[in-house]
Amino acid sequence: MTGAVALVTGGGRGIGRAIAQRLARSGGAVGIADLDGPAAEGVAAEIRASGGRAAGVGADVSDLGAVRAAVGALEASLGPVDVLVNNAGWDQLELFVENDPDLWDRLIAVNLKGVLHTTRTLLDGMIARRRGRIVSISSDAARVGSTGEAVYAACKAGVIGFSKALAREVARHRITVNVVCPGPTETALLAATMAGERGVKILEGMRRAIPLGRLGQPEDVAGAVAYLVSDEASYVTGQVLSVSGGLTMAG
Repeated sequence: MTGAVALVTGGGRGIGRAIAQRLARSGGAVGIADLDGPAAEGVAAEIRASGGRAAGVGADVSDLGAVRAAVGALEASLGPVDVLVNNAGWDQLELFVENDPDLWDRLIAVNLKGVLHTTRTLLDGMIARRRGRIVSISSDAARVGSTGEAVYAACKAGVIGFSKALAREVARHRITVNVVCPGPTETALLAATMAGERGVKILEGMRRAIPLGRLGQPEDVAGAVAYLVSDEASYVTGQVLSVSGGLTMAG
């Protein structure tokens, strides 16, 4: 990552924060975009305090105009973005027969269209420079399903399909596109999603089923991302890597 500039969406907390900090420790400058602008700047300040280069900005990835403005501000501060980590996401636990189109639209806007917005905004520059790494954070819910997350799982499956197709399209420009699928990972979003009696039961069932015997930590996911954006992964593209403690051993 030395000399590279990365953008991490949803980088103000949880997995995104861990990814931003890991990439900064690897020598990269890191732009952090989050719906919570002060949280994004807070993580950037932590990185700067440790001697790194970072900037934070508020942005709603479901809004293409907001994404373009955020990218413009971050590139003006740090330089052209070489590495995009599509981490921003949102979920609400409900059985499909209990929710409505308004929830579907919000889930699709954040979890699927958000990836399209950020990727499209940055891709022309990567093509022009003939270099780039794109890593999108999906979910193992996309690979094996998860009770109460039907539309969320559909969005995350869409991220996988999009990434595989895009990897084929941009390989000739020396851009790699890969996906990391976390299993249940201890974050504020997981706690909020699994609040309530139904969520507690689902989470406890998953915890018991994890062969490695624990929930994931944000740093577990950050390590996978750090590999995929590194030179060591220059010949890896169109791949999906699960980070789930063995919970989902999908083919």
